[in-house]
Amino acid sequence: MEPIQKNDKRILDNAPFGQLGLITVSGCETMGKKIDYYLQEWRAERQHEHEDSPAFAGYLRPTYIINAKEPRFGTGEGKGVLSESVRGMDLYILVDVVNYHETYRMFGFDNHMSPDDHFANLKRVIAAVGGKARRITVIMPYLYESLQSKRSDRESLDCAIALQELARMGVDNIITFDAHDPRVQNAIPLNGFDTVQPAYQFIKGLLSTVDDLQIDSDHMLIISPDEGGMKRAVYFANVLGLDMGMFYKRRDYTRLVDGDYPIVAFEFLGSSVEGKDMVVIDDMVSSGDSALEVAQALKKRGAKRVFFFATFGLFTEGLDKFDKAFAEGVFDRIYTTNLIYQPEELLDKPWHYSCDMSKFIAYIIDTLNHDSSISDLLIPSDRIWNIVAEYKGETKKEETAPQN
Repeated sequence: MEPIQKNDKRILDNAPFGQLGLITVSGCETMGKKIDYYLQEWRAERQHEHEDSPAFAGYLRPTYIINAKEPRFGTGEGKGVLSESVRGMDLYILVDVVNYHETYRMFGFDNHMSPDDHFANLKRVIAAVGGKARRITVIMPYLYESLQSKRSDRESLDCAIALQELARMGVDNIITFDAHDPRVQNAIPLNGFDTVQPAYQFIKGLLSTVDDLQIDSDHMLIISPDEGGMKRAVYFANVLGLDMGMFYKRRDYTRLVDGDYPIVAFEFLGSSVEGKDMVVIDDMVSSGDSALEVAQALKKRGAKRVFFFATFGLFTEGLDKFDKAFAEGVFDRIYTTNLIYQPEELLDKPWHYSCDMSKFIAYIIDTLNHDSSISDLLIPSDRIWNIVAEYKGETKKEETAPQN
């Protein structure tokens, strides 16, 4: 956990929307405690001229975490339980739907929780609130069923249905990170929906771990591993002043393998990569097959080093293939976030770096609770320019937001 810095606090003068409450659905306790730590420290140091008014009642508390549980019966059925009142609160509910490490007992067996189980627990907590909260914001870093966000055949639209279900239950806002297809928010056009990119945290992680980067178009290139990630790569390329390239995945649409059409070839579009550092940007690393194929293709074209930015490091088929590829020099490092569960085995790998997002989420919660704009948090261009200028030994621009 990062120590509190002098410039960490945001200037938030207006009264809070309601008394702040943070609920961590089972599997998010570690992240929740970090967020709570920052909220406590910032609010203890922040001075308000109207802090004695009723609007600031409960503003300073020893913890903002609401004690909530989702116990299970022997059949595997469950319920949501709150041990304290949340009437009139501005509630923020944190859930990690891909935390497979969480288990529960069912008919005497230990059952690992699936995304469906976590989503059910989220709905149980919302049901336990019973409409008593003033506002409910769900923070779901990995958007539930985000891989099934559009219909291409006789298929269910799971992500859209889930969002509509949360809206019907009284959820006002949904905050997610790097949504696979942000257009799914069209399913709930009258509700708040923000998808956030951890761009600043990734660049900060890269600059803090590699000390000989030359950040210019002659020595570095941003790569999108497929056409779907172009917008993400374009932002990084523009903010860093670099060129970019992309891979086009040629698929075999005559057969399905594990629910998807298999990739038969990668076609590269872009300038020469020879002798340059590559930064490959994607929303997730799932099995890792595509990522490693992209890295191998770049190395064959003469790339110097290959770094990956992936918001969600799922590693659904284990880490052995990455150990082997790293030993063979296929890639140099993978940067992921702690927005989802990360096993100790992954954190110990020399090729992996975890970007802590707890302070950033605390900024979002603190700002929204004051009914203030989070635009400067969603678009961190100034902060990225500052940290790159510092890395190059140049003069910083005037800061418009706290560093995180």
